[in-house]
Amino acid sequence: MTTRTPPRAALVRAAVVRTGWALVAAVPLVAHAHKPFLVPSETVLSARGWITVDAAVSNDLFYFNHQPLRIENNLRIIGPDGGAVEAANLNTGKFRTTFDVNLTASGTYKLAMVNNSLQATYEADNGERKRWRGTAATFAGEVPANAQNLQVSQTQTRIETFVTSGKPNDTALKATGTGLELVPVTHPNDLVAGEPATFRFVLDGKPAAGIKVMVVPGGTRYRNKQSEQHVVSGNDGQVSLTWSDPGMYWLEARVEDDKAMKPAKTRRASYIATLEVLPP
Repeated sequence: MTTRTPPRAALVRAAVVRTGWALVAAVPLVAHAHKPFLVPSETVLSARGWITVDAAVSNDLFYFNHQPLRIENNLRIIGPDGGAVEAANLNTGKFRTTFDVNLTASGTYKLAMVNNSLQATYEADNGERKRWRGTAATFAGEVPANAQNLQVSQTQTRIETFVTSGKPNDTALKATGTGLELVPVTHPNDLVAGEPATFRFVLDGKPAAGIKVMVVPGGTRYRNKQSEQHVVSGNDGQVSLTWSDPGMYWLEARVEDDKAMKPAKTRRASYIATLEVLPP
């Protein structure tokens, strides 16, 4: 009888059980960064109806084992006509936030978590180091005017997913002109394994050249490797991606520049999307 050697991931999990969770921090295999995401229960519906969306920050794609994504004030849902759509049944639990969306019109919906904030560090009069986070509107009232060694940065984050009911359209897919955004050339609900897809990235509404994009297939819990794909946008902001297998994918792009709102000096803009790739 042939004895099979357990996969490395199984050996690591067994060692963790024996040695304690302190081992996790020392094992690169399981030390992947936390990833935020929105995951709809369906991305393509043949008719109008309801979907449920999970929002979480997790160690594994797409499982709920770290913390919920707080979306109360930052959720934006754009309907097929470009108008706002309200979420229903919002609930935040220990590991995830859930909400429902009633797709009452045919076409494509864009679901987005949008954050635009400032972060500051400074020294108080007694020399104590302080940290602050808020908006440009609240900065002047909450950060002392005489703050010493003041450093301010801006963070723009956009987390999206897309759902189509019936015939797809592109009204909801238009860029807002703020931060780093994805403008699909290939419709995001028409992705097929083995077929190339083209996306265009824009920064403040203009083509974003040289943007590093990473795509990771879901199910990382059951793989020893992330199996990520890396591409860089061209001068037109476009990237081309070919999906190896059907399933859910996590896409991330980031950029840093000095085009921040005052009083910030630097800006970090990021874009994240959950995409479903269908079988051929």
